[in-house]
Amino acid sequence: MRLFWEIARRAFHRNLTYRAATIAGLVTNFGFGWLRVSVLLALYDGRSAVEGITQNDLYTYVALTQAVITYLSLFGWYDLMESVHTGEVGADLLKPMSYFQFWMARDAGRAAVAFLLRGVVIMIFFEFVFPMTYPSGWQWFWLGTAVLFSWLVSFTYRFLINLAAFWSPNARGIINVGYIFGWLLSGFLMPLRLLPTWLQTIAYLTPFPYTLNMVVEVYLGLLQGPELYQALLLQLVWALGMAILGQLVLKTAVHRLVILGG
Repeated sequence: MRLFWEIARRAFHRNLTYRAATIAGLVTNFGFGWLRVSVLLALYDGRSAVEGITQNDLYTYVALTQAVITYLSLFGWYDLMESVHTGEVGADLLKPMSYFQFWMARDAGRAAVAFLLRGVVIMIFFEFVFPMTYPSGWQWFWLGTAVLFSWLVSFTYRFLINLAAFWSPNARGIINVGYIFGWLLSGFLMPLRLLPTWLQTIAYLTPFPYTLNMVVEVYLGLLQGPELYQALLLQLVWALGMAILGQLVLKTAVHRLVILGG
């Protein structure tokens, strides 16, 4: 466990050094967020609420989805893939901890920086411009739990699809397909509650709603009581299931790994 936290700490400090990228990302996220608000407001057509989501909730939804883009790596994470293609995977597999734990520690440090410098700051930016909705009481506790579990689901999914690099000399296209489905089914393009019922049903057969959409619905108080506890449990089930599947795929992948002809 000590080694895990040491790797996470180093990843945290390494990601803190990218200040220019952080500033550029904040400006871009806020700009696109403003555009998304303008487009999504057209769905209301003068109504105060749609499917239980008020206009203030909509502003909060856009703020949250923009805030967690980097935290959950919604637009791509290729670090593991690149380590396989460069041969660094050979050294990674020799480290005194499991390959899965090593990448989880690295991603934990990255996600922590993204949460503080991108997530929190974006929420503050939106607060100055739009009327926002806020959790209250125990909602904050459940929100924190959902945010943590959403990262677990996101990481185990990203770890799994990055393993395609063991079978392809350029797995970026394969991995991108996995991310594209996530943009719609996670609720990033629009709240899942606004999608057709049949599409919502399909979405909840995948892990995607248990990342971004879960955070939004807990924050807005749309999930309460037994429904909330069930959703949190399903987050853990998806994370654990994909972690186990990732380990099984990794075992097969390592057997076919060739580095410098060895």
